[in-house]
Amino acid sequence: MKKNIANLILMMSISGSIAYAQKISLVKENLFPHLVEVSFDGQQGKNAVRAVKSPEVIKVDEPTYVKINNVAFGEGTIELEVMGKLLPNAPDSARAFIGLAFHINSDDSKFEGIYLRPTNAVAENQIRRNRSVQYFSYPAFKFNHSRKTNPGEFETYADIAPNEWIKMKVVVRGDNAKLYINGSQNPSLIVNKMKMGANQTGGLGLWVDIGTEGYFRNLIVRKDK
Repeated sequence: MKKNIANLILMMSISGSIAYAQKISLVKENLFPHLVEVSFDGQQGKNAVRAVKSPEVIKVDEPTYVKINNVAFGEGTIELEVMGKLLPNAPDSARAFIGLAFHINSDDSKFEGIYLRPTNAVAENQIRRNRSVQYFSYPAFKFNHSRKTNPGEFETYADIAPNEWIKMKVVVRGDNAKLYINGSQNPSLIVNKMKMGANQTGGLGLWVDIGTEGYFRNLIVRKDK
């Protein structure tokens, strides 16, 4: 009992304010699949959850995630480990897409998202390498929209690869977000003025896209408010 309490709720001082850290157990009762298929087959360890996008969803950058039950997130820090693998039947456009959705509204019609393209990071083509990390906002600002209106602003390179665990840390303050990879002190991606704006609160989702066998573990949420 004491161990469970310690894992679930921690308190620490950050810049004079109190942040509550919650380590979320990725077990069936804490998760709700939305347009994805979820399994707990233990291929990547007993603490990992596996998610694959529903084949019925043709479009990309959609609400294809495993939602975390009873967690509302506004500002703070989200940490997790992800692994993206290409499925055997993955199309040529697949990149082992895997990431995080946050500020999900009640009917899954709006959210912010940051995801990785691990196969791009090891490609020989420099343009693809420059697109290893992506911010998008559903439904009106997907990757193709940002490339037309803000080329290069919402995607970047990161030193990652498919078939290996990658640590993601997303820090949200107001309408800004920063992504840190594998414990780096410097952000890989800085998003200024997210499309949903400041003062948003909503759910969290473990996000995958086409052709990806996604794994997730060690989810920790620290809320500033």
